[in-house]
Amino acid sequence: MQSDILQHYTILVDFLGKALGPDFEVVLHDLSSKDIAIAAIANGHISGRKVGGPLTDAALRMISSRAYESEDFLSNYKGIAPNGHVLRSSTMFIRDEDRRPIGLLCINFDDWRYKELTEQLLSVIHPESFLEQHPANTQPLLDRSAPSAAPPKTAAKPITENFSMDIPALMQKIFDEATASLETPIDRLNQFERREIVEQLNEQGLFQLKGAVSFVARKFSCSNATIYRYLSEISA
Repeated sequence: MQSDILQHYTILVDFLGKALGPDFEVVLHDLSSKDIAIAAIANGHISGRKVGGPLTDAALRMISSRAYESEDFLSNYKGIAPNGHVLRSSTMFIRDEDRRPIGLLCINFDDWRYKELTEQLLSVIHPESFLEQHPANTQPLLDRSAPSAAPPKTAAKPITENFSMDIPALMQKIFDEATASLETPIDRLNQFERREIVEQLNEQGLFQLKGAVSFVARKFSCSNATIYRYLSEISA
């Protein structure tokens, strides 16, 4: 049953959706129920999601990493809609009286229309044909004779959020990303390699999803008990 706190946010979702306009998707995720899912959504045409849909991969990572313990919200990270549009996404953590996370309020801004207008305007005042012929664009950007500068520091990996329509598709995406670099077929992995993958999946928040243990067990052709054992060893 949805908490009184989240019921207030349900009204806020509808208000923000109408106040901000059709380019802003507003989503409320209910973390307090057994089935973590979308409790309310406005302008869902942006990601194609509906009430009852699953969390995103980014949201699962936020919960798994306990980002809510040190942050009230995460803002302006990249989201990718199913139609390929790049969104500017932000998430606020909703806590109960004991500061436990019970919900996520997310806003995803699709600026695609504005980008199209900008490109059309630039094509008029600064056409590509001019850029291609202009001598300045054939000059090197760096002076190769100058001493090389120190390499820049490696920045922290930015958050990228992908929107899935259902839980099986989300689990499959997270699993595929964790196993993409494997050279050995899944059915030939040894116990150590499978445990490593389970650890990666756990860090990605996969096991926050209902049915994830059975899903991974099927992928590895092993029992649920084996996956539970790996998870127990990881958390020990």
